[in-house]
Amino acid sequence: MTDRLKELSDAGVSIWLDDLSRERLETGNLADLVGNDHVVGVTTNPSIFAAALSDGQRYDAQVRDLAAEGADVDTTVFALTTTDVRNACDVLRPVYDRTNGVDGRVSIEVAPDLAHDTEGTIESARGLWAAVDRANCLIKIPGTPEGCPAITACLAEGIDVNVTLIFGLDQYVDVMEAYVAGLEQAAAAGLDLSSIHSVASFFVSRVDTEIDQRLTGLGADASLFGRAGIANARLAYQAYEDFFSGPRWEALAAKGARPQRPLWASTGVKNPDYKDTMYVVDLVAPNTVNTMPEKTLAAVKDHGVVAGDQVTTNYDDARDTMASLAEAGIDYDDVIALLIREGVDKFVVAWQELLASVGASLESAR
Repeated sequence: MTDRLKELSDAGVSIWLDDLSRERLETGNLADLVGNDHVVGVTTNPSIFAAALSDGQRYDAQVRDLAAEGADVDTTVFALTTTDVRNACDVLRPVYDRTNGVDGRVSIEVAPDLAHDTEGTIESARGLWAAVDRANCLIKIPGTPEGCPAITACLAEGIDVNVTLIFGLDQYVDVMEAYVAGLEQAAAAGLDLSSIHSVASFFVSRVDTEIDQRLTGLGADASLFGRAGIANARLAYQAYEDFFSGPRWEALAAKGARPQRPLWASTGVKNPDYKDTMYVVDLVAPNTVNTMPEKTLAAVKDHGVVAGDQVTTNYDDARDTMASLAEAGIDYDDVIALLIREGVDKFVVAWQELLASVGASLESAR
């Protein structure tokens, strides 16, 4: 039988699961995915934790203990989520060791209401990093204008970072700049650059959702639908290749620095008319990460067609697609600005739901 996930991994794509729950941990489901389905990392976000904590009773005992200690809602959420991430890190630790720290990573995000608060983000990142206390943890920080200085500051201290909520090409360049600036500060402080890792999470499907909606309003040609997300991501990879080259990067690489890998996020297909594996198989490229919901992972495993590098051979087509979208009346900069705002807002709403759910559990426990 064809092992499509192995083919994907062999093509240079690290397969990360975009989900985590205590049930996955306690039933051995996560360990099974690591052992049998080539999963080498895990990502979380406020929406994922909100779903996990609202479903099932596996958190009840810890909530009761925290309630007995007089913990408030924020302290309880912090304890519940960092416990899950710490335990997931332990499941992934053999992968981390085998890949010399490249994979075997588990991400946890700073509170989303800090997206426009640089100092608050740095403080939160330090607290999460210390609480999880695992070398294979990644702290997720949004790639907002206020987030970028926090990214630099955290990396300069040796805190590994997953930059999230990246939608646009100019924004992505700012994120890579923040990464390299952090490495330069770390080098000046005498840190070992080979021990510092980062990924940049470039969102894909949400770009199509927004642009398709605008194309509908413009009465655009059907051939333009469902093409923007992949074209945008392919041009992001070209920007990655361009950025991590030349004298400035070579000086850091000589000290052991590693490029900040592109991570394709939001890879679950929102439109049922589209191929359910498109944001995976059409974005195969060396040295990338694809973080998938389990439904997408299962689809790739079942019928994904992995045909090698689909990115570096399609730069011209990607540019042509974006030019055609502009000609059709799509304002790219306006799309990206909206998606960043909506991305932050959606996570804030999920975070508030999480706090409310945990608050109710605490009251019940008391």
